[in-house]
Amino acid sequence: MTDMLTYRLEGSVGVLLLDDGKANVFNDASIAAIHEALDRAEQEAGSVVLAGRPGRFSGGFDLSVMGSDPASMQALVRSGAELLLRIWEYPRPVIIACTGHAVAAGAMFLLAADYRIGIEGDWSIGLNEIGIGMPLPQFTVELARARLDPRAFTRATLHAELYDGEGAVRAGYLDEAVPADELLDRVMAKAAEMAKFAPSGYLPSKHRARRALADYVRASLDDDMDAITMPQA
Repeated sequence: MTDMLTYRLEGSVGVLLLDDGKANVFNDASIAAIHEALDRAEQEAGSVVLAGRPGRFSGGFDLSVMGSDPASMQALVRSGAELLLRIWEYPRPVIIACTGHAVAAGAMFLLAADYRIGIEGDWSIGLNEIGIGMPLPQFTVELARARLDPRAFTRATLHAELYDGEGAVRAGYLDEAVPADELLDRVMAKAAEMAKFAPSGYLPSKHRARRALADYVRASLDDDMDAITMPQA
């Protein structure tokens, strides 16, 4: 689809591969490409896999934008929030192959997806915003509250704690951590399994489970963006 995102249909699974050759950052171009791929998958796939490049799922929002000016930074974070809400409510199961490091917005995607499988070992997974002098957006706090183990919530948000693969499972960023050479096979097996969910059961159940958070985030998004400030050392 683009140089940074490819899409293919593998059986009943739509596979999105994010690889910009660097940190796999989220910017206007990558966010638009993901939306386009999700549009296509919604028409032809039973589930969706979002995978990163070897060693890195995502380093978060593009720092060249985040450090440019407040208006550009807020616009990018808003676009990211809208994409995360789409994934949160997406009418097909979304499975993430966490191929390595996943920090900041990369970790937010883990919180928004249905099922998350990562790699065992020494990776950095988590919300590091406070560590770089940036407040967590309210939408991020709500996703963390919904998905993380309550015992890890404060450390993961207010302490900017980062986790390795096994620690990310305990904290709630991941559902599984497997050896690196087993990741893609395990992800595709799980995605094929979840693609069999009947929409008549899955869609209304997902709506009931996730509507309240989505409604709250949308209602508060303007105020949330007004309160966001640029990263400060």
